Amino acid sequence: MTDKPMGGPQARRAAMLCQNQRFWLYLDQRRRRVHQVPYEQMPDGTHSREDSEDWLRDACGVQSRAEIDHNDDARVMLDRIMSDYNKWERKQRQRGGV
Repeated sequence: MTDKPMGGPQARRAAMLCQNQRFWLYLDQRRRRVHQVPYEQMPDGTHSREDSEDWLRDACGVQSRAEIDHNDDARVMLDRIMSDYNKWERKQRQRGGV
């Protein structure tokens, strides 16, 4: 038997987010803003599914998405990430953009 935590609804939520190409675009735009990187150096389409998985695990402070279901701090961070991403999506729709 293994001590590896089993993923549940939070891990599935994180997996779905990381498979979303719109989330990849959000990460492109977020990184440009946070690190003040010009579009020419980091155009849209820079992030991939693997990049988003790495970023999410790092942001949540876990080694595996399955840990999010067993770590309250990681779950709270996932909630914040989802909230920030959803806010970005709403702004994109309002602007008629991307």
